[in-house]
Amino acid sequence: MPASLYGTWDLISNDNLEGYMTALGISPCLRKIALKVKMRKVIEQQGDQYTIKTVSKIKNYTISLRVGEEFKEFTKGLDNRNVKSLVTWEGNKLVCEQTGEKKNRGWAHWIEDDKLHLELYCEGEVCKQVFKKNVNE
Repeated sequence: MPASLYGTWDLISNDNLEGYMTALGISPCLRKIALKVKMRKVIEQQGDQYTIKTVSKIKNYTISLRVGEEFKEFTKGLDNRNVKSLVTWEGNKLVCEQTGEKKNRGWAHWIEDDKLHLELYCEGEVCKQVFKKNVNE
């Protein structure tokens, strides 16, 4: 069984976010703002049902999903596209494959060394983010 992703996680490192956003087609102005934003992940879980919230002072994004069930997702506030998403466990990683206008798009969350890791990928660009658990939880 994979480690629990449950909790509130604060961003501590962010590698190649600009390259990832460029691949998504996000404007230079929005990329500049996004690079300065401090993000937090809030992950809730009940069985195979997950709610993943990305929270910042500027914009919040929430998805609810059930592992193994494809769902339609509108990436409102990100790149504003309709995609079909499917989330599965691949070993210890919670992996999402997204089908739509952009190729080779998705993400993976996993726990390593008591930290939450997130890889976001689109059309060959990979953004690697690391979060530490919020101690005030």
